[in-house]
Amino acid sequence: MIFKHALSASGMAAGLVLAGLSLASARDLTVVSWGGNYQDAQRKIYFKPFSAKIGKPVLDESWDGGIGVLEAKVKAGTPNWDAVQVEADELAIGCADGIYEPIDWSKLGGKDKFLDSAVSECGVGAIVWSTMITYDGDKLKEAPKSWADFWDTKKFPGKRALRRGPKYALEFALMADGVAPKDVYTVLRAPGGVDRAFKKLDAIKGDMIWWESGAQPLQLLKSGQVVMTSAYNGRITGINKTEGTHFKGVWPGSIYAVDSWVILKGSPNKDEAMDFIAFASQPENQSKLPLDIAYGLPNKAAAAAVPADLAADLPTNPANMTDSISIDIDFWNDNIEDLTKRFNAWLGQ
Repeated sequence: MIFKHALSASGMAAGLVLAGLSLASARDLTVVSWGGNYQDAQRKIYFKPFSAKIGKPVLDESWDGGIGVLEAKVKAGTPNWDAVQVEADELAIGCADGIYEPIDWSKLGGKDKFLDSAVSECGVGAIVWSTMITYDGDKLKEAPKSWADFWDTKKFPGKRALRRGPKYALEFALMADGVAPKDVYTVLRAPGGVDRAFKKLDAIKGDMIWWESGAQPLQLLKSGQVVMTSAYNGRITGINKTEGTHFKGVWPGSIYAVDSWVILKGSPNKDEAMDFIAFASQPENQSKLPLDIAYGLPNKAAAAAVPADLAADLPTNPANMTDSISIDIDFWNDNIEDLTKRFNAWLGQ
């Protein structure tokens, strides 16, 4: 009798496992990006057309980043996300930790079709984007020109906003303290460099609002809660088009980076996710993105197809790269954990 019950329990467990696998494999493809007007553009250009192409639903969700979120989903078992757009540090860490599926570059026409910084064994570049100073051109008679102006609360009174976390905040603080953009990471790596950045942050702490999702800073600006903020360059042009605002960006001192598509390890839709990434990376599709939002394009043919008037607003425009710098992924991979703890403790003081 005990043996019979054991067999029955074993059979039930096996049935549950098989049912779980069936449900997992039946789940619709889920694509995850950064929300706001950027994801609205992606939905129009990529998600809905791909859904029509395959004749099945494509679900899309948004997130605010963080490698821990992705690690938890993979380690918990079959992840409920498939293709996810990640920042460069999340790509590097996740690749090293083995939480992404390998990319089938044959479906993308080969690695040589893309910028070098957009090519990885487990990621495909989706956009080139910048974080920059943003202000309302209708409200400020004199425009800020640098991070020193951002820190100048006498010349530009009012609250400011930065992305919550040490990444970007420390770089901008050093530039406000007189460090040339090209020297920022040299100073951060040198003894006393991080202390210098936190000391500069101290000077503006009482005037700061900290944002977390990409749509927040522009809403803070629109509502008048802040006089200026850091923001993603593409969202500035996006909100100007959709809501009739006249927000301006400051290219000198901006920091640019590449976001990439990845596929979470163990995705039951990994083949479909790879097909989606290939679809979103095709020049004829990717080249449509700057019509809605001004992000640079990693596919070389797509970038070449962008009209000159739109290309002028992209981070990849040579004129916009003067006095801007690329995010130093090696620095942040080595220091993100310790500096995040220090930043959170600093905020709590």
